[in-house]
Amino acid sequence: MRIVVQRVKNAQVEVENKIVGKIEKGFLVLVGITHTDGKEEADYLAKKLCNLRVFEDENEKMNLNLKQVNGKLLIVSQFTLYANCKDGNRPSFVEAASSDKAEKLYDYFCNQCIENYGIETEKGIFGADMQVKLQNDGPVTIILEK
Repeated sequence: MRIVVQRVKNAQVEVENKIVGKIEKGFLVLVGITHTDGKEEADYLAKKLCNLRVFEDENEKMNLNLKQVNGKLLIVSQFTLYANCKDGNRPSFVEAASSDKAEKLYDYFCNQCIENYGIETEKGIFGADMQVKLQNDGPVTIILEK
């Protein structure tokens, strides 16, 4: 499981010109899932994500987590995080999990962030053609993997 975390001032996801998820301060999180991923990987990354200390404290040090700054999550499924471009110029996505498996684990991951860490969480629509808009803060972008 691989996630790309972007600290944002605001972010939103649109599907068919309708906003389906929107946050102000927090993280836009792109989630990629591969064949071997399960609840262990999702639990680990939910804990890492929700405790990630990349917001500035009173001394301008990246020392605070989402909860401490009343931040929110916007989590978007992103199978292309498992693109393989080693051979040729057209990516292969064979390393990405099947849609059924990925959707279940994506939902589980989102629920872990809500239920175990109390983080207000918005989502994209799994498998939809989504338009993502964001205003990076910093920019701060971190890749986490398990």
